[in-house]
Amino acid sequence: MAAASCARVLPPFECRSDPDFSGAPRPEKISAKLRAAENRGACGGAGLSSLIFRFPPNFVRQLSTKARRNCSNIGVAQVVAASWSNNPASDGFTPAAAAVDAAAAALEPVDVDTGDEKEVAVENGCCNGIGVQIDGLSDDKPYSFLSSDGSVAVHAGERLGRGIVTDAITTPVVNTSAYFFKTTAELIDFKEKRHASFEYGRYGNPTTVVAEEKISALEGAESTLLMASGMCASTVLLLALVPAGGHIVTTTDCYRKTRIFIETILPKMGIKATVIDPADIGALESALDKNNVTLFFTESPTNPFLRCVDIKLVSKLCHDKGTLVCIDGTFATPLNQKALALGADIVLHSATKFMGGHNDVLAGCISGSVKLITTVRNLHHILGGALNPNAAYLIIRGMKTLHLRVQQQNSTALRMAKILEAHPKVKRVYYPGLPSHPEHHIAKRQMTGFGGVVSFEVDGDLLTTAKFVDSLKIPYIAPSFGGCESIVDQPAIMSYWDLSQSERAKYGIMDNLVRFSFGVEDFEDVKTDILQALEAI
Repeated sequence: MAAASCARVLPPFECRSDPDFSGAPRPEKISAKLRAAENRGACGGAGLSSLIFRFPPNFVRQLSTKARRNCSNIGVAQVVAASWSNNPASDGFTPAAAAVDAAAAALEPVDVDTGDEKEVAVENGCCNGIGVQIDGLSDDKPYSFLSSDGSVAVHAGERLGRGIVTDAITTPVVNTSAYFFKTTAELIDFKEKRHASFEYGRYGNPTTVVAEEKISALEGAESTLLMASGMCASTVLLLALVPAGGHIVTTTDCYRKTRIFIETILPKMGIKATVIDPADIGALESALDKNNVTLFFTESPTNPFLRCVDIKLVSKLCHDKGTLVCIDGTFATPLNQKALALGADIVLHSATKFMGGHNDVLAGCISGSVKLITTVRNLHHILGGALNPNAAYLIIRGMKTLHLRVQQQNSTALRMAKILEAHPKVKRVYYPGLPSHPEHHIAKRQMTGFGGVVSFEVDGDLLTTAKFVDSLKIPYIAPSFGGCESIVDQPAIMSYWDLSQSERAKYGIMDNLVRFSFGVEDFEDVKTDILQALEAI
């Protein structure tokens, strides 16, 4: 491993506009000790140069002994690897465990007084590339209890503590299935609520917590729980909050898999459901009067007709009867609609859609009070369905551009809805931003934008509609929405093909229905594509 013969100066662990890697003379405040250390490190290209680690004020004091030890072990591991690659057949080849010990003992740190920063100058040993240790570790042999290279490879740099991550802009992905306890006493403290830990990967993850806090902040919620998918969030919520023999109220227009769960799985636990039109307030009042309703569960806007529920009104009616309200706000996003502020108890999202926003991750979440979310969380810990931390990172990354994407999608969808409504080959358009929508007045009151999905009926039959879909060049034919790429589907085929035409009609799914999710493409490109596809039929 090639190395410069002059001293290098590493910048402190903070953002700097002028990092100095040149080895140029330091300011006058540098002591003679530093110059002596630099001179001792200049030994040609045979070994590593002296390194000066510069830390912000109080950094050294804040680091635990184990964390500081680990910081040095990272450097030691690099040196050991270099010795292997440089001297693979050397008679003096040093096994890894011995190399670590030798590196730990080779150097004597030199304190450098520069005023407001703490620096540790490490004198380089010029023989065999033996390298770097940090203050207080020169005589320490942290891994001397390991005698084999295999054990060192498993544990070095980790078993006795890790460095503190302080300067990464992005949230680290913590890939772990379990969390360890330093001692049995610490484990007992955890069990008796005196020590905090996730304990096991199914119970939580630091990366996931960042995503949950981000969603809570957007929704104005006390707590958020992320799960493996939107359906996982829906089903666990229903199982956790509705008791056996209970009663729920839901709406006619909704995601089909949610309807299947309510109609086929919940009855096995004696749970009954009353299904009402999203705008039928009288039917809701009747159901609340006649039944001991635990939960009113609905989407707003709904899938695929984008019906809107008056969240403020239904929340008041339900709360007067002791009924909880859960709003699936996936089509709205937290930017267009604040369901909790309107009175709902819980808001649910398929984070797969707009939140993730890149068609590359599955996730679902619920947000609400600590009490309610904890109830769901406890069952979630039993059932599983934990979100992978890599997926949590993708949600975090996606949410950083959520407002930019939603603004574009809102704009494109509204403009295209108006164009489609005026087109002679389109029979009907379903979009809450249009005055013709049955709940437009509600949407205007409780939404700041109307979303990026438009449903419409083509003037034609199943095959004519399929020809329109196939004539489109930009959108993908796929069963999702909310991503950067536009997506189109024909619900009669995509979601209801196993039902007969008459059975589909019971749910309002006509053969000529199209659901179009607008991405972030240029509006003119999308408009041109849709218009040419309509001309093709």
